[in-house]
Amino acid sequence: MLLEAVYHRPKLNWTYAYDNKTLHLRLRAKKNDLTEVYAFVGDKYMWDQSKELIPMTLMISDEMFDYWECSYQPPLRRTRYGFLLKSGDKQIWMTESEFTKERPAGPERLFEFPFINPIDVFTPPAWVKDAIFYQIFPERFANGDPNNDPKGVLPWGGKPERDNFFGGDLQGVIDHLDHLSELGITGIYFTPLFEATTNHKYDTADYMKIDPHFGDIATIKKLVQACHERGIKVLFDAVFNHSGKTFAPFVDVMEKGEKSRYKDWFYVREYPLQVKNGVPTYDTFAFEPLMPKLNTENPEVKEYLLKVAEFWIKEIGIDGWRLDVANEVDHAFWRDFRKTVKAANPEAYILGEIWHESSGWLQGDQFDAVMNYPFTEAVLDFVVRGTLDAEGFANAIGKQLSRYPLQASEVAFNLLDSHDTPRLLTLCKDNKAQMKLAALFQFTYSGTPCIYYGDEVGLDGGADPDCRKCMEWDPKRQDRDLFAFYQKLIAVRKELAPLRTGSLKFLLAEKEGSKLAYERVLNGEKVLVLLNNYDAGQTIEVPATGSSWRDAFGSQTYSTSDGKLAVKLPAYGYAVLTLA
Repeated sequence: MLLEAVYHRPKLNWTYAYDNKTLHLRLRAKKNDLTEVYAFVGDKYMWDQSKELIPMTLMISDEMFDYWECSYQPPLRRTRYGFLLKSGDKQIWMTESEFTKERPAGPERLFEFPFINPIDVFTPPAWVKDAIFYQIFPERFANGDPNNDPKGVLPWGGKPERDNFFGGDLQGVIDHLDHLSELGITGIYFTPLFEATTNHKYDTADYMKIDPHFGDIATIKKLVQACHERGIKVLFDAVFNHSGKTFAPFVDVMEKGEKSRYKDWFYVREYPLQVKNGVPTYDTFAFEPLMPKLNTENPEVKEYLLKVAEFWIKEIGIDGWRLDVANEVDHAFWRDFRKTVKAANPEAYILGEIWHESSGWLQGDQFDAVMNYPFTEAVLDFVVRGTLDAEGFANAIGKQLSRYPLQASEVAFNLLDSHDTPRLLTLCKDNKAQMKLAALFQFTYSGTPCIYYGDEVGLDGGADPDCRKCMEWDPKRQDRDLFAFYQKLIAVRKELAPLRTGSLKFLLAEKEGSKLAYERVLNGEKVLVLLNNYDAGQTIEVPATGSSWRDAFGSQTYSTSDGKLAVKLPAYGYAVLTLA
């Protein structure tokens, strides 16, 4: 046994309360090193009467490590624990301080989870696990009210630029809710709706006002109500890391300099406010002069922004917030933000925009989830770029799952493109079979999937601003086959509960190859998912119980033979199988 590779700590993703009664314990070991692992658990105040060995299962692996896991319900919510590690006929015990050949005589030197306090349990909103999100860039979705068009608006469908406008608005969204309902959408994430000068609205002028080019507060109330009547949740974009240059407090600082009562709302390094050699004399988002960074440690700034967060939930009824540039805002602010939002609506979804490993924000005191860009990159590397083989992809997914508590993975925001990236179809070089394969994994994996507006009808586009094209509403110019595929994909995900919250186990991840197979299991119900990421047909063979399996796409039935199931898949083909 390579003990140097064994790792555990009583915190974060290694030991956590999954609910008010249940602990999850995890341990890391060198890949293929241990054959059995047990958790040695008990109550420290009645150790002899409560101690027991609980077998741990191999949860997932990556390229270097295995991750073992078990669930335990302590009789009185408190636990002392260690581990028994086995490799063939060798075994060793692990305590908090050492590895030892002898079983610990008592609980004194074991790890400890002192008490499951319900207030500390990380509990994201349950509805997110079943949600299907759709991202809308409002300026480019639909023009429903020409009367509120900005000056110089261009004809719908023109070439998107960083500074042009096409008149998309909230009435346009209302007019096309049938499209979303027909598709099967149950959640909308809107990029910013508040008053701003740009087409993307990430330079907020007034956080309490809907941009007049989109509508007004009556329009957004009408839209939110119409969405809720259809069972669609609504997520707003909170740009709290920075404001816009036309935000009244910043205008005051620009005019009055150090004499402004708002000077401490921002991070000013030098007066007057100006740009020197491309770098503003005040902190900004990146080096963008239009977006001055807010000082969220300032009590007045904090009070203002928390009132904003509360207002749109309480008065308008939105169902959560997506937090822009969330990793650059202080943790203390986000902790108070969570308290404010959850007091207004305990079921509100708090989603942070973070592009990297995010465990520091996913402990139950800040966000419910983050935009899962590591997932995005893994899928694109495997299916689109071809820089990962099937084994490498399974390892990347395993690493991702090992990083967070289960409840965080269950509500992760899984996207394949967005307003910040090239569109999926363009990344796939217009190969729709490849695009479908990427989406197939997205919709058969844990977390909530999100479709970027227009992907479902074949909208393409390179990097910003090309990825922000006008939505195509002419049925003759829409890809209806692609729409039908997404519609079916959503229906299958809704029908098969294991695809949403079941355990995940890779059955086949071909080294230097393209065959991938995994099973999702929930309460004894099993779904097998097979993918052929290759430009020619291949047969995928996996172990399987039961006599026959039916494909949810096409209803074809396959028979098992000698405990194995063989399925021939076309180029970039897939199958989602349930017991017939």
